[in-house]
Amino acid sequence: MKTNFKNILSQKSIYIAVLSACFIAVVAFAVLSFLITRDSRKNNEEFARKTFVRKYETIEKEFRNIEDYQYLLRALIQKDGFKNYKDYSSVLNDLNRKRNLLPYSWYSYYNAKSGKSESSNSLSGVFTDKIKERNYTRIKNNGPGHFSDFLMSRKDSMYWISYDSLVLPRKDILYYGSAVSLDDLHQYFINIDKTPNNYAYVFTKEGICITHPDQKYLGKNIFDFTNITPKDTLSSTTKLGYTEGSTISEYLELDVTRFIKPLKTDNFEGYVVVNHVNFLIDESVNKTKTYTVYIFVAALFLILAVFILFYRSAAIAYEEQQKIQSEKNLLLVENEKMHKEEVLHQLQQLKNNINPHFLFNSLNSLYMLIGINKDNAQKFTMNLSKIYRYLIVPPKENIVPVSQEISFIRQYMELLKSRFDEELTFDLQINHPEILDRKIPYLSLQTVVENAIKHNIATIDHPLAIIITVEEEGITVKNTWQPKTGEAVESAKFGIDYLNQVYDYFKKNSVNISVDGEYFICFLPLLE
Repeated sequence: MKTNFKNILSQKSIYIAVLSACFIAVVAFAVLSFLITRDSRKNNEEFARKTFVRKYETIEKEFRNIEDYQYLLRALIQKDGFKNYKDYSSVLNDLNRKRNLLPYSWYSYYNAKSGKSESSNSLSGVFTDKIKERNYTRIKNNGPGHFSDFLMSRKDSMYWISYDSLVLPRKDILYYGSAVSLDDLHQYFINIDKTPNNYAYVFTKEGICITHPDQKYLGKNIFDFTNITPKDTLSSTTKLGYTEGSTISEYLELDVTRFIKPLKTDNFEGYVVVNHVNFLIDESVNKTKTYTVYIFVAALFLILAVFILFYRSAAIAYEEQQKIQSEKNLLLVENEKMHKEEVLHQLQQLKNNINPHFLFNSLNSLYMLIGINKDNAQKFTMNLSKIYRYLIVPPKENIVPVSQEISFIRQYMELLKSRFDEELTFDLQINHPEILDRKIPYLSLQTVVENAIKHNIATIDHPLAIIITVEEEGITVKNTWQPKTGEAVESAKFGIDYLNQVYDYFKKNSVNISVDGEYFICFLPLLE
């Protein structure tokens, strides 16, 4: 097939389109480069925050585990005092070794009478020779835990020691507590959270460093070997509860994002520092930019070519589709009209059956009444002539106002009272007069009442009670549930079928029928 491009676009139009495409490509490249760089930096910062939160939660959890262990140790010691403290310490240490927990317990018993001390570990000797060695640093703590803390160096290692004491009746003193190797503590944090590109350390509120990847900083003042200032620890002034800033790592000598957040438990007050190394790989970003430009330009020219080649065919296809859609819409409209006409025809047939059906039932009742009470038969005939006027001209749309149906059912119940007298009671309750202008299906109340009389026993000893209640959402018709026994009652079900089809036509819920205890209940929803 030959395509005459002159008929599609003029040469001037093509030049304008190409120049416009080139201009758009340049602008798009500049915007895209900016967005890629910004998103890379943003993603890096977001990743740094997530790793900081995870690292902080790991450290906080372990500090609380140490604190829980201290509380357990105190509860056991204070329970039995001097009696079983050796066994408690031994058992707890065995359990910790099996569970790879960091703290281990120790004790030091001072005998006031002899002046001698008995210790379970060389660390506990700090209570006898600490004045001589001067190799410990006290950690201040105002928390409710009541454990005293200090750092002590022994054999090129640093230990965090927490202790409490118990004075016995003879003025003997039992010192007990837990000890954690700071080297083991830092290694533990590394093993349980191996997130790359970051490292963490902890220091007390006085600035004493108790964990750090470089052992030489343990026990040192954080303000001496870093550029952290007291202002950096004022996290209460921030919305997120921590401070964030860029700096040069004292450990890696690289550009890092530093996060500082308070760490506070019952037995420790300090801060957690997480340094995240910033990696913005410019070469990778530039390659991505270049590849994006190539793809964008190629795609742009391809789109222009496809647009030029298929412009006409697409226009023709669109016109054909519009034509087909129009024809389909016409068919749908015709089909909907036919469907509505068919439904209306079915409703009209049911309605035509209801009127003679009602008349036949009334004549049967009159026939039975003549043989029982001629006076009531005459009264019945007069009432029948009055209410049959309502049936002569039925509504075209098969629905009438509630007020008309209420007026008709009152006349109809008077007619039934002429026949049944004391065998039938009727009660009408209008709780919501404002809905009398709403609509319900034509002869719906009469259909339900007739159904109740047809299928239930009505005697002087067991009168049939019919209660009609006008409610906000619809009309409830209740009758005493005393069904006839023996031979089944024949019913063409014209009325119920008619009501269900009217509600279906108006897209409303159908008649709701139920039995509740001694009552048979029929609920008729209102129509608009």
